[in-house]
Amino acid sequence: MRMTLAHGCLIVACLLPLFCAWLAKSKGFGKRRRDGGFDNHNPRAWLARLDGWPARANAAQANSFEALPLFIAGVLAAQQMGAAQGRIDGLAVGFVLARLAYIFFYVTDKALLRSAVWAVGLVISIALFLIA
Repeated sequence: MRMTLAHGCLIVACLLPLFCAWLAKSKGFGKRRRDGGFDNHNPRAWLARLDGWPARANAAQANSFEALPLFIAGVLAAQQMGAAQGRIDGLAVGFVLARLAYIFFYVTDKALLRSAVWAVGLVISIALFLIA
């Protein structure tokens, strides 16, 4: 089996939580710990003290991890059931775009839009199971 566009989307979707983590921690890069800089000795406690957009980026990280299992299973199930690869690829790209929008809307505090694109991503993940 060759690598498909959907497989590439799986990789991108798996990297999105790491991007969110970097974004959440970025405000503390370049500062000393005692000056509020990122604390790699106790990163979870440091992240828990964030507020504003860095806190929202950290929350987007958690949600991005939470969205992965259904999406990954959906892509693999659709491929295993013999769905048209073009449809799988299209849905996978749609999921990644929805997750990128979700992260953007979360970080910029656009709650209604964030929830809407979250729902789009969920529907796409479920659709992957139904297209075969």
